Amino acid sequence: MFFFDPVYLLFALPALLLGLYAQIKVQSAMSHYSRVAANTTGAEAARALLEANGLYDVQLEESRGFLSDHYDPTKRVLRLSPQVARGRSVAAVGVAAHEAAHALQHATGYWPLQIRTGLVPVVQFGSWLGPIIFLLGWLVSGISPELGTSLALLGVLSFAAVALFAIVTLPVELNASRRAKAMLQRYFVMDQQGMVGVNQVLDAAALTYVAAAVQAISTLLYYVFLLSGFSRRRD
Repeated sequence: MFFFDPVYLLFALPALLLGLYAQIKVQSAMSHYSRVAANTTGAEAARALLEANGLYDVQLEESRGFLSDHYDPTKRVLRLSPQVARGRSVAAVGVAAHEAAHALQHATGYWPLQIRTGLVPVVQFGSWLGPIIFLLGWLVSGISPELGTSLALLGVLSFAAVALFAIVTLPVELNASRRAKAMLQRYFVMDQQGMVGVNQVLDAAALTYVAAAVQAISTLLYYVFLLSGFSRRRD
């Protein structure tokens, strides 16, 4: 059956290794710079950056979970994990500034963020239902190759939305990191060590999004590879 196919490793292994490396980098940077003190907490930094850019209507909330930090453009709420919101460290301030930058993207109509937000419902559908539809097509193809191929193609197209979401996420996250660094340099007095720490934390986090995009693309390519087998089966 295709989901036990060892050929999958040829597509997935490079992305899995990159993802593991990215996670190690993030954990290492966060662990180190969470011990380097800053002159403000993450929540205080986020609020100051929001107000410095006139975003007084963006709500600031504490979320649950480690590194659960995110900006919700549908509700205009910036949520920070307890470690970031309450942390008085270079790592906490860097992460908080990154999320505040997402709110600034939203306020200025940054179009990649708009595309990513619009893709969320499609991705929620495609991420779990796409593989199921593909599997159904694989099963049906033994009885009706034409119907099986059609279902498998629908599954591939559904999962393609996941890959597209991961690709669009890259410029959104990289731009947010650039904005965060610029805002911290403009509105906060941080020593050279502090900015080095912010750069390392945000650059490591950006690598996780690169890994996610590579993984989504490699998985999509694997599905396309399997889909080509449907055509050979029909012939």
